[in-house]
Amino acid sequence: MHTAEHILNATMVDYFNCDRCFSAHIEKRKSKCDYYLDRPIREEEIRFVEERVNEIIDRNLKLEQEMVDKKKAEKDYDLKRIPGEVSGMVRVVKVGDYDACPCVGPHVECSGDIGRFKITSYDWNNGVLRIRFKLEEN
Repeated sequence: MHTAEHILNATMVDYFNCDRCFSAHIEKRKSKCDYYLDRPIREEEIRFVEERVNEIIDRNLKLEQEMVDKKKAEKDYDLKRIPGEVSGMVRVVKVGDYDACPCVGPHVECSGDIGRFKITSYDWNNGVLRIRFKLEEN
């Protein structure tokens, strides 16, 4: 689920030119991500996002992790969602050439291990887009 979140975030940043989600709730069965977006999203856009995430999953990208000094990571990445007690080194998870982001969550070895990404619902209220999703077996 954490790896799917990385791919979803990179897709949203690329397609909507927005920031990564500012809030997420990642669970084994279902998850959600919240994005600041200045307009409602259209149905065809949400389908594009779902299709694009699945395209990246299907590329079977290798995941790598790198330990980066926190001071360097602060220059290259947004660390707001990294727990405050993390000091010294920060783990950066890379999904092939598609995404790199600090993360403390568990990840698969290759994107192809994720399964099918399915957006179950979404809504936009007062500048916040919430996307709810789950993973289905291949």
